[in-house]
Amino acid sequence: MSFPSIDVARLIERLRELGDIGRDAEGRLTRLAGSDNDKVGRDRLVAWIEAAGLDVAVDRIGNIFGIWRDDANGGEAPVLLGSHIDTVINAGIYDGCYGVLAGLEVIETLKSNGATPARPIVIAAFTNEEGVRFAPDMLGSLVYAGGLPLETALATIGTDGSLLGEELERIGYAGTVEPGFLTPHAYVELHIEQGPVLQREGFAIGAVENLQGISWQRVTIDGVANHAGTTPMAMRSDAGLAAARVGLFLRELIARSNAPSVATIGTMRFEPDAINVIPSRATFTVDLRDPDEERLQALETALADFLVRIAEEEGVTIAVERLARFQPVVFDQGIVAAIEASASARGLKSRRMTSGAGHDAQMIARIAPTAMIFVPSRDGISHNPREHTEPDELVAGANVLLDVVERIACSGRNGS
Repeated sequence: MSFPSIDVARLIERLRELGDIGRDAEGRLTRLAGSDNDKVGRDRLVAWIEAAGLDVAVDRIGNIFGIWRDDANGGEAPVLLGSHIDTVINAGIYDGCYGVLAGLEVIETLKSNGATPARPIVIAAFTNEEGVRFAPDMLGSLVYAGGLPLETALATIGTDGSLLGEELERIGYAGTVEPGFLTPHAYVELHIEQGPVLQREGFAIGAVENLQGISWQRVTIDGVANHAGTTPMAMRSDAGLAAARVGLFLRELIARSNAPSVATIGTMRFEPDAINVIPSRATFTVDLRDPDEERLQALETALADFLVRIAEEEGVTIAVERLARFQPVVFDQGIVAAIEASASARGLKSRRMTSGAGHDAQMIARIAPTAMIFVPSRDGISHNPREHTEPDELVAGANVLLDVVERIACSGRNGS
């Protein structure tokens, strides 16, 4: 049986071209939200959208939309596709960008094949998904879904002291339409897995049925700076030692849980940061994730109780700031089944799975039936220049997306 296919060469070339935007003299790719590099990437994406004959809209949080609609379907709720094009520091070229550009390919393929969708099809590139320069991550989709007030988001202060709203104005992407101006009939996001499961187990397609909840906290431990050689161990108020104990506690807590929970201390800073001085302050972040809300809450409670205990045992004071908190998401089972059906019809081996990373789909699921498609990541590497997915794997995922979108937009059915 013959199946339609997206334009392989065009998708790969656009990924490479977008991946060249934001490279420094050493070849490192960094395209942070609201930056000059972000503007160049956005400009290139908009040019491709316009060349495809789509209407362009930019909302006030800077989300970019490419809209394919006509008089016959213009009044219907659209099928929304997309992801993001901002990157981490020293990034790979696929994270986020693949979902946006594959979505554009799907629309172009349907148009060239003379399809007549019963509802509009829209691609989106959401602002600040990575959260590197402005917190929280997934900010653009969070605002779009009504989870964060627009004015609060625009007033977000970046790591460099900039304001998100001012930076969007500066680069020309402070749009005019209100976030949420289109309520999707469904949202489907195609993404690289960013993990090793598909490659290791020999699957071409991941039908993502749920997404882990995320808890981000910043912990500050205050002790007393003192001489590293003259202060006996039992007489110290050592913020560094207390921080180290937190890391060990989290490792052991997860090991005992027999659950898919994960915990990460991703950043840590000591003051005064001298080799021969006992740290007076340790500041670090804790990232807790679990696909079950009750287990995630239990992890948070266990950490809070341990911090109380360690403050007493080590003679330190501890303050905790919540940076972000997102509940686990269960995706639409009909769309997940449609992903599996497409993979099977095309002879692609698939499996249902949980996403360990946060994605814009996590936010859009608040307002529309949503699911995700994963393709393999070589060695499970992402947020890294070595991030790679083979061209045939990229095409397979894009073709599954094409099938699912055609099913939803042209037949009006979400499920299989």
